[in-house]
Amino acid sequence: MNKNVSTPPESMKSVSMEELNIRIINIKKHLDKRLLILGHHYQTDDVIRHADERGDSFALAKIASQTDAEYIVFCGVHFMAETADIITSANQKVFIPDVTAGCFLADCARSDDVEDAWEEIRSAGSFRTIPITYVNSSAELKAFCGKNGGLVCTSSNAGAAIDWAFERGQKVFFFPDQHLGRNTAFNMGIPLNEMILWDPEEPLGGNSIEAIRNARVILWDGFCIVHLEFNAEYVNILRKQDPSVNVIVHPECNFEVAQTADYMGSTAYIIKMIEQSPAGSHWAVATEKNLVNRLKKQHPDKRIEILQSFEPYCKSMAQITVLNLAHQLEQLSQGNLVNQVIVDKKYRKEALTALNRMLELKI
Repeated sequence: MNKNVSTPPESMKSVSMEELNIRIINIKKHLDKRLLILGHHYQTDDVIRHADERGDSFALAKIASQTDAEYIVFCGVHFMAETADIITSANQKVFIPDVTAGCFLADCARSDDVEDAWEEIRSAGSFRTIPITYVNSSAELKAFCGKNGGLVCTSSNAGAAIDWAFERGQKVFFFPDQHLGRNTAFNMGIPLNEMILWDPEEPLGGNSIEAIRNARVILWDGFCIVHLEFNAEYVNILRKQDPSVNVIVHPECNFEVAQTADYMGSTAYIIKMIEQSPAGSHWAVATEKNLVNRLKKQHPDKRIEILQSFEPYCKSMAQITVLNLAHQLEQLSQGNLVNQVIVDKKYRKEALTALNRMLELKI
């Protein structure tokens, strides 16, 4: 739920970028420790320069759970702000500068469809199934996992989450990103023939009762449209040009891309690997363009390029702009609590349970 939705007035739209930046800096000084701005790695340089903390979804969730700031402004997409609202205290308030900044992947799984699938899976046999939802999902699905003995994961800790689940059950029901689930489970030694894909538009997800009973991992048919822009054919072309290239990919990429890569991991992992690599090394990176281009600027002694002939980017992340960030902060400085993200009380407790299980994982 979004409270008091507000967008920049026409009078602000003609203000120069320089002036908007000055306003943001001054308001940050004024609000001081009452304010915390969180920025996801996929934000543009213009926006992320104003973030007090930057990170991937896992890092930002941890930061949100530990801050004492009264106002938390999330420069990311809506599910991230929801997560922050769930894990912060009642006297803290979470805001997003553009409430319409959603996530295609999160929208791939609707709670009603997941509930229907859950009943069909449970009716297929007496086995115990543990649900895992990627953090890129609604508060309702996080609550569903908390209620049914499951947890949330991010790309940083998906392997640990799957281990946690198999300590408690015989099957994992993983949603909404099939590729993160498949790539992670395969790297943990689970063969492809022990995984099935669940299509919510088909009876039994398009599977037989026997296939459901035999599967160890049930994958929801969801995906990130940005990371599906990368393909194995381009990797092969690049390797012919430079056999020494280091191919590093995000686990939301498809299985074929993941199998051609030298390294795979979250955005935090990608950053760490490149930071620690020797000067002169060549890296081809399969993730959102803003992060890759930022790495290029930060490491001019290394050859860094995006793993594609064009630059895939997240349109939803791009909805957060310097203009609407400045507007958000101006409203807060005047005591106007606009664009507040409030998770419905009926989901908060169980969603928090699922998130706390994630935060307690050892990775």
